[in-house]
Amino acid sequence: MGLGRDQDSWPCSRKNDGRVNGARTDKWHIALYSHDTVGLGHMRRNMLIADAIISSKIPASVLLIGGAREACAFSLPHGMDWLTLPSFQKNAQGTYQTRSLDVTLEELVALRSKIIASALDSFAPDVFIVDKRPRGALRELDASLESLRARGRTRLVLGLRDVLDDPARIRQEWCDDENESAVHDFYDAIWVYGDPALYDQAKEYGYPASVTSKIRHTGYLVRSGLRNFSEAGYAEPTQLGIEPDERVVLCTMGGGQDGGLLAEAFAQISFLPKTKAVILSGPFMPAHVEARLRSLAADNDRLQVIHFLSDVDWLLKRADAIVAMGGYNTVWEAVYLGKRTLIVPRVHPRQEQLIRAERLQHLGLVEVLPPNAVTPAALSAWLNRAHSSPVPEKKLINFDGCANLLQYLGEMLGDLRLNRSRQLERRPEHALR
Repeated sequence: MGLGRDQDSWPCSRKNDGRVNGARTDKWHIALYSHDTVGLGHMRRNMLIADAIISSKIPASVLLIGGAREACAFSLPHGMDWLTLPSFQKNAQGTYQTRSLDVTLEELVALRSKIIASALDSFAPDVFIVDKRPRGALRELDASLESLRARGRTRLVLGLRDVLDDPARIRQEWCDDENESAVHDFYDAIWVYGDPALYDQAKEYGYPASVTSKIRHTGYLVRSGLRNFSEAGYAEPTQLGIEPDERVVLCTMGGGQDGGLLAEAFAQISFLPKTKAVILSGPFMPAHVEARLRSLAADNDRLQVIHFLSDVDWLLKRADAIVAMGGYNTVWEAVYLGKRTLIVPRVHPRQEQLIRAERLQHLGLVEVLPPNAVTPAALSAWLNRAHSSPVPEKKLINFDGCANLLQYLGEMLGDLRLNRSRQLERRPEHALR
C-alpha cells in the first residue's frame, strides 16, 4: 500500500460498510498520546503522524492527546484536533513535577488520568498510538489501557523513536515501570520510528521475545510534501529580514529549556558579511537567558532571535548550516535535507541525543561537538571552515517512515474491519433486529 493508492482499494476503507456492532462507520477514529514533559519533540512527532494519516486515503478522524499547551499555536486541518492536558515538566535531574497548577504531583496524575480515560471512552478510538511510554507518564494510562482492552474494539500501538537512552538505563526503567508486562498485556504492535541498520533497539536493549515479536520498523519520519501547521503564516524568509543572497545559519535548541549555553555562545560569534544568523530559542527557554540573547542581538544586525515558530520547516530548508541539539525531529529533518549540521547533544539526564549524534557522525552525515567544548570560537571555526554539504545515501537510511506507517495502519484497520464483520455474521439473527 502507498500514499497514491485509490481509496476504494484500501482494505481499511469503510465506504458503504453500514454499521458494525453499533460503531460509527464514516471515519476510522485514531487517537495519539504523548506525555510532553521536555520540549516539543513528542508532540511534533505525533502531529507529523496525524498529518500523514489525514493527508492519506485512509478515512480518519484523529485526536491528539498531550500535555504541551503550545499545541494551541498550531493551525490544524479538518478532521484533526488536540486535547491538551494540564502539564507536567521535568527538572534538571529528570524528575517529574507540575508545570503550572498549584497541586501535588499525585493530584495532577489523577486529574490527567481521568481526563484521558474520559476522552478515550467518548472518542472510542479504533487505533490508539502511544508515544514512548507504554503506561504513559507516571502510569497515567493504566486505567485507559485496562478499559480499552476490556472493551476489545481498539488496537493499541506503542510508538518508539529510534533511540531511547543508554541500554542499561532502558533495561532498568522497563523493569521498574513494568513496561514489558504492559506490552504483553495491552499492545498489539510496536512501531519503531527508525531503521535497525543504524540502531537496532531489539539488540541494543535486549528486549525479550514478547517485545521483539511485536516490533516493526517504519524508517525515519520526515516532513516530505506534508502541510505545515503555521498559525502565524511564516511563509517567506523575508518576513525575518532574510535577503535572497544572504547565507543563513540557524541555531536551534528544541524546546530551549537546557539550550542556554549553546545559544549564548552562538550569539557571541562575529558573523561574516552577507550572513543572517537566526537563533530559535524555544518556548521553554528561561526568560533571563532569552533576555540576554535579545540584548546581544540588539547590537548585532546580523543576528535575530525568534522565540517560537509553529512552522520551522521553511527555515530548515533555507538554512545553509545548522547548529542544533540532537533531538529526533530536527536531526532527521536536517539529515534528510542534506544540511551541513553540527550537533551539540544533550548528555544529561539521558544519553539519547549523544547516541544518535555519534551514529550519524560515524556515517559522516553530521559533526558533533560535546557540550563542554562549546565556545564562540569553536562554533565560529566550524561555521567558517570550508565544507561540502553531506547528502544522505537513500539506500543507507530509510526515510520512508510516513509511508510505511500508513501501510502498517492500513493493514491493522483492514484486519479490524474483517474481524468485526465476522463478529457481525456470528451474531444470532434476533440480535440484529
